[in-house]
Amino acid sequence: MNVKQTLPHATFLAFLATASPTYAQDEASTIQRLEQQLNDQQKMLEQTRRSLERLKIRMQAPGGSGQGPAFKGNNAGQNTVQAGYKEVAQESVGQAPPNPQQSEAAKVAPILEQPGILTPRGRFSVEPSLQYNYSSNSQVNLVGFSVLPAILVGLIDVRQVDTSSVTAAATVRYGLTNRLELNAKIPYVYTHQSTIMRPLTEGATNDRAFTNSGSGIGDIQLGARYQFNDGGPDTPYLIGSLTASLPTGKGPFDISYAANSTTPGGLPMPERQPTGSGFYAYDAGLLAIYPSDPVVFFGGLNYTWRPSKNVNKTIGALKIGKVDPGDSIKLNFGMGMSLNEKSSLSLGYQHTYVMPTKFDGSSAANSQSVQVGQLLVGYGYQFTPSTNLNLTLGVGTTKYAPGAELMLRMPITF
Repeated sequence: MNVKQTLPHATFLAFLATASPTYAQDEASTIQRLEQQLNDQQKMLEQTRRSLERLKIRMQAPGGSGQGPAFKGNNAGQNTVQAGYKEVAQESVGQAPPNPQQSEAAKVAPILEQPGILTPRGRFSVEPSLQYNYSSNSQVNLVGFSVLPAILVGLIDVRQVDTSSVTAAATVRYGLTNRLELNAKIPYVYTHQSTIMRPLTEGATNDRAFTNSGSGIGDIQLGARYQFNDGGPDTPYLIGSLTASLPTGKGPFDISYAANSTTPGGLPMPERQPTGSGFYAYDAGLLAIYPSDPVVFFGGLNYTWRPSKNVNKTIGALKIGKVDPGDSIKLNFGMGMSLNEKSSLSLGYQHTYVMPTKFDGSSAANSQSVQVGQLLVGYGYQFTPSTNLNLTLGVGTTKYAPGAELMLRMPITF
């Protein structure tokens, strides 16, 4: 009797002993699969977060042209700035990607000469622009030549010099790859200058007024920009640029001078204003764009080399030989933010140090280094996904800076 009662219990215990390892293995395998799925989802969410950050940078980067076709890049796998939206469309989990037509407009108005966003591969960008400059200098010593803007060299005690200039330009950009962009700028310049001067050798009541103007093609610029790295939420985007300025405009030694109107030093007065520098210039720059919600910070450094030139020309009593116009260093920085889906605002500062001009290897009599500082305010508005209107105001903060500068730009992408 006891044996019969014990036998079923023993059989049940033996079954449990056999089944327990299999059950434990299945449970461990299930937990492992769940952990793997959780890790995969976390990675996808992290990728989505980074892609959204990249898209936000594209929306707020200085100089963004806001072109809708930028989101149709051919290499969606590359983490370039312009490919941000397509990555979001591929990687977002549980949430629809933002509307490109709306988010594309929420960018920072450009206040720098070069935009921060590269033109997508295979796309063209055309940017017509109109720029107005006004400067007024009092008690400035002139020798008679303005080799570069804000560099005055001469033999006249100038009481006041008022200069106004209008520059209409067309800039064309082409995306050779998702990281390399080629660009060209053709300006047309009109300049008017009014001078009230008092010769050093004459009395205080003998002030003289002199006005002249000039117009024509300015110095054409050819350049390229390259994005070095894949930036992100914690890494700044680095964009390098190389630009060459060609002396296609008439420089100060190319214009004609009036023989019957001279300065106290015997130097003829110019009959018209120059439209260019008269020298080649080569500029190398680096721009950094760093996102920090809710704004984007940016800063850049440029060095411009202007090689010397043998002018070999006599103007009045002055014989001009070799001229070195002086190199320059430019620093700029600022930040930008989106105001709403279609408008944005940027604030920045730009400072340029121009080295002295040299004649025949030595500094000219009154030539000196020049500091040019500007406070910049920019506003941008999007009309369509491929067309924006950008307005920039520059206010001079140093003696030789233009008193006011206003630039209107309308980038259009095809």
